[in-house]
Amino acid sequence: MQRAKVGAILTAVLTLVYLVVLGQFGVAMLGAVSPIGKAMGFLVLVFPALGVWAIIREFRFGAQVERLTKRVESEGTWPLFELELRPSGRPIRESADKVFQEFKARAEAKPEDWHSWFNLSLAYDAAGDRARARKAMQQAIKLSSE
Repeated sequence: MQRAKVGAILTAVLTLVYLVVLGQFGVAMLGAVSPIGKAMGFLVLVFPALGVWAIIREFRFGAQVERLTKRVESEGTWPLFELELRPSGRPIRESADKVFQEFKARAEAKPEDWHSWFNLSLAYDAAGDRARARKAMQQAIKLSSE
């Protein structure tokens, strides 16, 4: 897990350096004589702002997931997946789909329980559906803080 944090921080730092350079370029373009140059300078400044917002949002999400993960581990309720694995360690799709269906049924049976959404998120991830895994984790985070 520490490698992932270091990688995320390094990527964020490099992105922030890029955004600073881009921001400086945008400020320089605002000083242009032509209205098109000024408009381009303004738009170039919007992108760094969006980049900073995205980085903050991702780090916040990661911190929330980490808190939930520690909470699940401390409670001793980490889900066990009976997955068949390939030699690479990745789950076989059919096996992951079977596990996913089981945890989906549990989440549907207890839609107010953040544990079921957390587990469903892990099952989605095991099945290779990262978009739905993220949505399920967001639901778990929302329910855990209520």
